[in-house]
Amino acid sequence: MMARELPGVKRPDLQTLPTVKERMSFLYVERCLVSRQDGAVTISDSRGTAYVPAASLGVLMLGPGTSVSHRAIELAGDVGMCIVWVGEQGVRYYAHGKPLTTSSRMITRQAELVTNTRSRLAVARKMYQMRFPNEDVSGLTMQQLRGREGARVRSVYRACSKRYGVKWKGREFNPDDFDDATPINQALSAGHVCLYGVAHSVIVSIGCSPALGFVHTGHERSFVYDVADLYKAEVSIPIAFAVVSEGVEDVASETRRRVRDSLHQHHLFERMVRDIHWLLLDEGEDEAPVVEHLQLWDDRGASVDAGVSYGKFLNDETFAANAESNGIVVGE
Repeated sequence: MMARELPGVKRPDLQTLPTVKERMSFLYVERCLVSRQDGAVTISDSRGTAYVPAASLGVLMLGPGTSVSHRAIELAGDVGMCIVWVGEQGVRYYAHGKPLTTSSRMITRQAELVTNTRSRLAVARKMYQMRFPNEDVSGLTMQQLRGREGARVRSVYRACSKRYGVKWKGREFNPDDFDDATPINQALSAGHVCLYGVAHSVIVSIGCSPALGFVHTGHERSFVYDVADLYKAEVSIPIAFAVVSEGVEDVASETRRRVRDSLHQHHLFERMVRDIHWLLLDEGEDEAPVVEHLQLWDDRGASVDAGVSYGKFLNDETFAANAESNGIVVGE
């Protein structure tokens, strides 16, 4: 009996697909129908239909009002394109499909770095170095770094307060009641949430874990907070003060819109990808490839190939001796 041939294009050989650095990084769509025609993602709305080569796209962000077909998701899985469901212009993270890469190298590296005290401190220092570009923080402890960062953030708040003429008494808010806060604290909360959503989307799309933070710890989004904190002084804090200074009635909505626009104007998605790679990878090391060979872990150091029958080694004298010492009978 012959196998039934399914319609459509054949699943591509992953080795032939473009690498991460050869792809477009992010494409955001909203209020449209996302489907598929052969190897292209089709994006349709009242203006017509656009065709995007799926294998050339790194991450497709689905915003409000988006409907997506099963065939489109199938294509995304075949070509290693990450799907992320987000709020308007990507400022909120809801869920994601498979990461852009099938390699586990980024999350493995992240786990290695975060579980070793010295390497974790080294990454944390790199994060703080991004905040203090003209200073040497290589010899500071975490306690010293936290103190310096606290002073820096207070200075940023004071500077924005003076620049925009907004009264500032400190960062005070109730996580369970958004309305129980001053307008400036409401605006800051709204702006920071936007950064968290973008950081979360980027982190999962490149195959990292949102939970394995270097400065923050103990939360499922620890690394999200680490990454977002790198950009608050540049993006969400000044925008929040600017919005409140203008007497806007709905400060939260206006802050989200302006943060959204700023993210795209300053290409923050692409910057976050580059910065995370710089934090986690060695100098000169390229980002993780789309595909890596599946292997088996070995306690002697180097991994071994998967898909190999290792039963042929059962008669090895060393193996047999070790097996017998554990009460295992080895034979034909």
